[in-house]
Amino acid sequence: MKSVSKNSRALRLATVVVCCVALAGCGTIRGWFGGNKDEANTTDPARLVDFTQSANASRIWSASAGKGERRLGLQQTPSIADGRVYAAAVDGGVHAFDLQTGARAWSWRTDQRVSGGPGAGDGLVVVGSLQGDITALDAVSGTERWTAKVVSEVIAAPAIGQGMVVVRSNDGRVTAFDAASGERRWFWTSELPTLTVRGNDAPVLGPGLVFVGNDDGTLAAISLVDGRPLWDLPVAQPDGRTELDRMADVDGRPVLDGTILYASSYKGQTLAIDGPSGRPIWSSERGGPGRAGLAIDKVVVSDVGGTVWGIDRSGGSLAWQQPALARRNLSGVAIHGNHAVVGDLDGYLHWMRLDNGEFAARARAGRAAIRGTPVVSDGILVVQNTDGDISAWRIGQ
Repeated sequence: MKSVSKNSRALRLATVVVCCVALAGCGTIRGWFGGNKDEANTTDPARLVDFTQSANASRIWSASAGKGERRLGLQQTPSIADGRVYAAAVDGGVHAFDLQTGARAWSWRTDQRVSGGPGAGDGLVVVGSLQGDITALDAVSGTERWTAKVVSEVIAAPAIGQGMVVVRSNDGRVTAFDAASGERRWFWTSELPTLTVRGNDAPVLGPGLVFVGNDDGTLAAISLVDGRPLWDLPVAQPDGRTELDRMADVDGRPVLDGTILYASSYKGQTLAIDGPSGRPIWSSERGGPGRAGLAIDKVVVSDVGGTVWGIDRSGGSLAWQQPALARRNLSGVAIHGNHAVVGDLDGYLHWMRLDNGEFAARARAGRAAIRGTPVVSDGILVVQNTDGDISAWRIGQ
């Protein structure tokens, strides 16, 4: 939890339990005590529907990063850079694999409980821990380059580029470190609301800028040079009668394409924004807590109820919806060829056609849940489940 006081910690814990019951498919209270069976099943995960496959998903390799996050809510996701997959596990350290073959290039072991990352780029792999430790590794060899510290747990991947490593910690603080030395350059803090969703995602770097999604439903632009706030914009308004109703976290990493940002909110809103100015271009009444997938002509999002939405990139109008994965605790969306892909609570990957949202393929990566968004590079999709197992997939006709 992103705690600001003992009272808020207690409130958040209670509410997250409520959220888990609502979203993870547990039965209603009446169902727990032997009430009407049909009524008790109304919150169960939707059963998977049969369909005629129009594409073939094939696993090309699998590996393990160690003991995974299980129920910590970290949404650990691999990173891909320069033909390698970098993956971390809570009790397994950091590992580098060849993207094409899965061959292990190196492993870095530690007593730290690695929770954030890895972020990869510019010759570095950087991870954070549940204790706020930041470690930068050489991307080629896995040797330690430098270490640093922040005051709260880190459950998001650091962003690396333009000579900086930018870390978002779970207390709402963004800290920038010199990529070469690990020296702290600046920090910026956003105020946390009383109640937030467990989880957050990496900042996004633009030319001279850092874009950060916040727990109050805003997206902020910060100067990469000195941490000055340049603009912030509500993606969704935190309104409602209760703290639970008002949760509007922007927890999925915003997507930057050219100068346009796409950000989505737990509240069910997606926004296209001009990055340099912070001017909204269009908004959609569809959105969710995870990363959005960006295709040539669509933005694809999964909402908290398990519906996947295809949104037209040019104006924000609805192109299609896929409701058959209701209450299956979907991951964020990846774009894999001509398909949008999400993982679910039972370890299934679902490929949907980008033109109409129809199911094209389904495969099971393992029996553990997939919470982190799959990542794609060079036509290969890589996914990590909550047991720390990693698998790589191709899609074909």
